[in-house]
Amino acid sequence: MRIALVSSYVPFVSGAARNIVDWLEAELRRADHLVERVYLPFVDVPDLVFEQMAAFRWVDLSAADRVICFRPPAHAVPHENKIVWFIHHLRTFYDLWDSPFRGVPDNLKYRGLRDALHDADTRYLREAKRIFTNSKVVGDRLQQFNGVQSEVLYPPIHEPDRFRFAGMNDEIVCVCGLEPDKRQRLLVEGLKLTRTPVRLRLCGAGMGAGYPAELRRLIGEAGVADRVVLQDLGISEDDKAEVLSRCLAAAYAPLGEDWYGYASLEASHSKKPILTTADSGGVLELVEDGYNGLVAAADSGAIAEAMDRLYLDREKTRAMGENARARIDELGIKWATVLEKLLS
Repeated sequence: MRIALVSSYVPFVSGAARNIVDWLEAELRRADHLVERVYLPFVDVPDLVFEQMAAFRWVDLSAADRVICFRPPAHAVPHENKIVWFIHHLRTFYDLWDSPFRGVPDNLKYRGLRDALHDADTRYLREAKRIFTNSKVVGDRLQQFNGVQSEVLYPPIHEPDRFRFAGMNDEIVCVCGLEPDKRQRLLVEGLKLTRTPVRLRLCGAGMGAGYPAELRRLIGEAGVADRVVLQDLGISEDDKAEVLSRCLAAAYAPLGEDWYGYASLEASHSKKPILTTADSGGVLELVEDGYNGLVAAADSGAIAEAMDRLYLDREKTRAMGENARARIDELGIKWATVLEKLLS
């Protein structure tokens, strides 16, 4: 089958939105399909949304037997056999509109832009033969804002055998972008209140220098610089696998995230439990409190208590790590399932 994979990307920025496309391409080629990967740049500037969406609308992929679309506004591509694997809205104009992370004024201009975007998204999504989402959270938003139904299709990681269990040190590891909504700050504030010598490692790159600098300042002010490693230039795939193999647990505590995040899945393949919060969104579809991780309230005291529990009860922590690996199979997160759904 001739398959076109279509998505948007931010120039010079790598991450989950590219991984889902690149990894699917590898799996499709392995299954002897002909694959074209089609990326168009997209910058998150509200006043340029429709100009960039129009670029996708003009793309002619009639030579493909099937088109699979991912990151918005890729779903605007016209094709008679269009499948959408939807990974998030342009959230400024959707679930973040009434939050501190909106980023645009609540005025007549941007309300009009928001409403027009909702109409356009709904129209282009309804052209699709099938719509999948990477989480129940995203599926619920599609139903709420666009009135379209979808099916959850959890994204696996590439080459999961890279991840392994090699022991348990005293370190809780958080691997994700250094951005305010990922809330590494909450983990640092929690560490300050712990009663044990548990440690914290924060790995990731930010879109700018401001938030990493804020984290460094907070680490110093909290007096935990001797117990925190901040790798703010990112981490290589090999180093990530090594760090996760030896850590005590992983942490992922974003605010209302779209899905579980690849790092949570990588930690699970490494047989490590995941510390998250009750308001973290899609990761709660993966983590069950006390089974394969801990779900704490989103405050520093609760985070501190959870960190101490992971440190003190090593037997329970180890058991939750084993369950984390089993949870992947319980949810059916594997490439065979993905190919079956997308190609049926």
